[in-house]
Amino acid sequence: MKQDQSPDMQAAVLDRYKQGARQVQPALCCPTTQYDKRFLDVLPQEILDKDYGCGDPSVYIQPGDTVVDLGSGAGKICYILSQIVGSKGKVIGVDFNDEMLNLARKYQDGISDKIGYRNTHFVKARIQDMALDLDRVQRRLDRNPIKTIDDVMAYESYCDEIRKSDPLIADDSVDAIVSNCVLNLVDTKQKAQLFGEMYRILKKGGRAVISDIVCDEQPTTEMINDPDLWSGCISGAFVEAEFLKMFEDAGFHGVEILSRAESPWHTINGIEFRSMTVRAYKGKEGPCLDRNQSVVYKGPWSQVKDDDGHTLFRGQRMAVCDKTFNLYTDPTGPYGSNIIGIEPHQTIPMDDAKPFDCRINAKRDARQQKGEDFNDTISPDGEGCCDEGGCCC
Repeated sequence: MKQDQSPDMQAAVLDRYKQGARQVQPALCCPTTQYDKRFLDVLPQEILDKDYGCGDPSVYIQPGDTVVDLGSGAGKICYILSQIVGSKGKVIGVDFNDEMLNLARKYQDGISDKIGYRNTHFVKARIQDMALDLDRVQRRLDRNPIKTIDDVMAYESYCDEIRKSDPLIADDSVDAIVSNCVLNLVDTKQKAQLFGEMYRILKKGGRAVISDIVCDEQPTTEMINDPDLWSGCISGAFVEAEFLKMFEDAGFHGVEILSRAESPWHTINGIEFRSMTVRAYKGKEGPCLDRNQSVVYKGPWSQVKDDDGHTLFRGQRMAVCDKTFNLYTDPTGPYGSNIIGIEPHQTIPMDDAKPFDCRINAKRDARQQKGEDFNDTISPDGEGCCDEGGCCC
C-alpha cells in the first residue's frame, strides 16, 4: 500500500500545475493527440498548449448530458464536452488550482460566442470533497479571518453545514463524470473518499469515464517520496488491478477497461506506467423483487459472474430479480449487448412481486414463464420468420 502524501508533496503538485498554467510543461503527464479535430477548432491555442491529459474520455459522453470534469485544468475537455452535450447539456469543471481556473474562465465568453450558447461552469473544489465550494469558503474567510481556536471551530462548523445544506455539487445530480490524468494526484489516504464522492454525485444509471495513469507494480518508497515524480503523475499512479477495485469498493458496477496503452509512457526502476481509460456505472441499489423474468447470456464465454455474484451460463435462462433484469437489458448500460431479456407471458405488477433471493443462481423454467396452463398451438402466418418471404420451412 502506498504511503500517505506529505504536505510538501501536496504543495509540489499545486505549484507544478500553477507553473503549467503559466507556461507549457511538456513532461507533465502523458500527452494524447486523439481528440476530434472538429471540437478543437473553437479553442484558443493557449488552452490547446496547456493540456496535460492522458486520454479522451469525452468520446463516451452523449448529447444532453450533465457532466462533471474532475481536475478540469485549462478547460480543454470541458470545452470539447460543451459541444458534445449541446445547448441542453451542462458541463461543470472542478479544479483546486486558481491559475488553471483563471485560464479556463478567461475564454468562456469567446468560446460561448463561437458555439452559440454557454453551458460551462468552472468551480473551485477538491475533487475528493465536491460538496464544499472553496470560492464561497474564501469569501467567508475574507470577512472573518481565523485568529483564534474559536475561529477555527466556527470555520469548520461552517464548512460542515454548507456541505450538508447547500453542497456545491448535489447528490444524484449528474449523468456522467470524466477525468483526464488527475485522480493519481490525490493523496493516497483520500482516494477512497474521492471514489465515494464520484458515486455520490452521479444519478442512478450514471457513469464515470476516467482516463488515468496506471502501473504494473507498486512504486518504491523512494519514488513515492519524490515530489517531481508525484507531481508528474507517476508516484501516485494506481496499480492496474487496484484501480478497478477502487470502483468496485465504492459501489460501481459494470466496471470495464475501455482502452489501455500498449506501450508504457514511462518505465522507472523496471515499473511500467501507461494510460488506461475505465468506465463504471452507478445504480445497482434497490430491492430484489421477483417478476418471473429471466435473462440469457449470449456468450462467448461459457459462464460469467457479475459484481453482485450472479453467475450466468451461456444459453441458459437464468432467473433474476426485476432490478437486475433492468440493469442487464438497459441498452445504454454495460451489459445490454451480451444479454437477451425474456419477460413472462403474464406480467406481474410490482405490488404483487415477492422478494427474490439474489444469492442463488437458479435457472428459470420456460414453462414457469409461459404458465402451467399454456397449451396454445400457433401456426406461422408467413410473415416475420427468417426472411421477407416467410417461414424457413
